[in-house]
Amino acid sequence: MVLEKKQIIILIVAVAGFAAFVLFRYFPVSKELNEINAVREEQNLIIAKGISDKEQLQLFEEYLQELKDKLGNYENNVPKRKDLGLFLKEIAALMENNNLKDQAIQPLDGVKADELICIPVNMKGRGTLSEIYEFYKNLQELDRQIRIKQVKLENGNDFDGDIKMETEIVIYYRNQVG
Repeated sequence: MVLEKKQIIILIVAVAGFAAFVLFRYFPVSKELNEINAVREEQNLIIAKGISDKEQLQLFEEYLQELKDKLGNYENNVPKRKDLGLFLKEIAALMENNNLKDQAIQPLDGVKADELICIPVNMKGRGTLSEIYEFYKNLQELDRQIRIKQVKLENGNDFDGDIKMETEIVIYYRNQVG
């Protein structure tokens, strides 16, 4: 089967037309479509990051509020006035209420640190382990910010079940300016 000259020319024109369509229309449109899809993917990632950041921001705002509440409680537990004698009487009353014997409470020299003044206090007493535990528990519940720096417990020599307790705490108050 021999193709005629006109058929060959028509075939060449059809192939050339198809090649021109592919080169000048399909490839550029395909390239633009790929670029558009890449931009769309990038935008989707930015949107997803924005949604994630919004959720993180809400978590940070909740955490910030929690810290502000804790700071408010801390500020309330660090008085502006010294009131050391009153606070030491509260500690003595706690020791008495928890049946601790041989009580000794001695404040030491205070240390200034910017807005806070720290006063170490040595406490000694004797009682059963459960009485000492209750004392520490009640000490923690006081409306004053304190830090227990050191605890020393020793068995008594007379084997009566009493334990000697020696504790150093630090109490705080805010320095009054002006």
